[in-house]
Amino acid sequence: MVNRLAHRTNALWLAALIHRLSGVALAIFLPLHFLALGLAISGEDALGGFIRWSNQPLVTFAESGLVGLLAVHMLGGLRLLVLENFAWFSGQKILALLAVTASAVVVFGFLVAVF
Repeated sequence: MVNRLAHRTNALWLAALIHRLSGVALAIFLPLHFLALGLAISGEDALGGFIRWSNQPLVTFAESGLVGLLAVHMLGGLRLLVLENFAWFSGQKILALLAVTASAVVVFGFLVAVF
């Protein structure tokens, strides 16, 4: 019997899935970002209250997750640009692993800089 889900164990399929999920998560975050920008228009008091709220450790830690999502999505997109514009080569899995590793380094650097 043919396993119709065998392709889902491939590292490149997982890289594509992570790229799509990070894009969805960033799209969900975008209205919150616009809300914060709207507070800046509303006045100094509203923006100051939001900035004070955002200085909480849990919010700062969540920002590192956001930085991680941005890094994963950007590096996954760069991997896709290489895939679409250059000839296929056997190192595609290595590029996917490098994208994830670079994203982890970016998140770790952000956490070190913030905390």
